[in-house]
Amino acid sequence: MKLSDFVCTEATITELQASDRDGAIMELVSALGETGRFNKGKSREIAAEVIKRENEASTGLGKGVAVPHVKHKAVKEVIAAIGLSSKGINFFALDKQPVYSVILLISSVDDPDKHLQAMENIFRHLQQERFRKFLRQCRSAEQVEDLIDEADENPSW
Repeated sequence: MKLSDFVCTEATITELQASDRDGAIMELVSALGETGRFNKGKSREIAAEVIKRENEASTGLGKGVAVPHVKHKAVKEVIAAIGLSSKGINFFALDKQPVYSVILLISSVDDPDKHLQAMENIFRHLQQERFRKFLRQCRSAEQVEDLIDEADENPSW
């Protein structure tokens, strides 16, 4: 599975307006809803589930990244949206540092294996300093898409 298989670049937000974790999650869920990948009337419900999951354990991994995620019945396939913040957002990360890159992942409840494959793929890339650095520097959806394509072509760069 490649990043381009599930990252919905049409939902990319290169400057999140939210200054807090919950607002960033709501912004990204709404952006995904606008793409038609799920009924946008479900956005509030999905965002509430992601926030509930965050309250149980932060997905702020450290090094400026967070991967909020949830499985939800309104979603038929694995989808993700990327949001960036130049100011940084308190995601209650493990290293207590602000988050600048958020990858929101929403998966179908019917296919937990695809959810795990997507998570593994995201984590593999986020472990690479070069990927994190270039992602944080992206200023357009096209730059994010180019980075995803490059990462898919060269998974170990």
